[in-house]
Amino acid sequence: MTEQLTNYDSPWKEVIELYFPSFLEFFFTQAYAEIDWRRPYEFLDTELQQLEPDAEIGRRLVDKVAKVWLLDGEEAWVLVHVEVQGQYDSQFAERMYTYNYRLFDRHKKRVISLAVLADEQANWRPSSYSYQLGGCRVSLEFPVAKLLDYEQGWETLEQTSNPFGVIVMAHLKTKATQRNLENRLQWKLSLVRRLYEQGYSREDIRELFRFIDWVMVLPKELALSFKTEVRSYEEADRMRYVTSIERLAKEEGIVENARENIITVLETRFGEVPSSIVEVINSIEEPSVLKMLHKSAIAISSTGEFQQVLDSLTSGK
Repeated sequence: MTEQLTNYDSPWKEVIELYFPSFLEFFFTQAYAEIDWRRPYEFLDTELQQLEPDAEIGRRLVDKVAKVWLLDGEEAWVLVHVEVQGQYDSQFAERMYTYNYRLFDRHKKRVISLAVLADEQANWRPSSYSYQLGGCRVSLEFPVAKLLDYEQGWETLEQTSNPFGVIVMAHLKTKATQRNLENRLQWKLSLVRRLYEQGYSREDIRELFRFIDWVMVLPKELALSFKTEVRSYEEADRMRYVTSIERLAKEEGIVENARENIITVLETRFGEVPSSIVEVINSIEEPSVLKMLHKSAIAISSTGEFQQVLDSLTSGK
């Protein structure tokens, strides 16, 4: 269940907003060089709903829209698409084209479309969309960054001070350790230690620690080991900025309350709850899953139906 419930899209959305200039500098140097970073930029996520109102926006994909100023003084738009779940999408290039022309049509401003691919198919690199008919040709070419390529340049990731070096390392090692969670624990600890070795600021250490902890999900026993190791670092005054123990303790309280709330709703509606259901609920660590189960507990018509929902969410456990 740990890997099934690994959350990639929310952490990526957060770090792109937090480190937008660094994101472009790391992945798309040409776009970075053409933007006037002395002037403020603005994220306008509501634009996505207006670009494609009838579709499920960003299904396992991070879409961000930012309004920026170019060095020539012109206002422009940056469309960022990050395929975070790592699955081949036959309509990806077409969606890039659709978003690009719709944004241009709405605002009559030039648009920079950029794509980051986190899939594991080395040869899948969509970078253009085009069609021609009756002598008319329409096309869009867009830059692509493939996370898989960075596995061959690991030393570059280790040496850069750009926060997306450690972000990419965390993402790649999360993928690589799907079947070896002990190894994931060691990489998670190693990446957290690196935050200090790279000389990040207090705030950057906190935010990057949050990304690593969010993405590199561990089962309960290994999560406790991680917490113990982090506590030893903090006691040695080597990681005093993270304040992770307090945060982890808070999250544990949230998880415990969420479990109790689900069981209380089921007991209120259906009386005695089968012990098999209670045991599974009490084994779940992910707040997002518990939130879904709480909604299901309110809406379902029987404990049997709830069991089906529970099975569908925990089948990989």
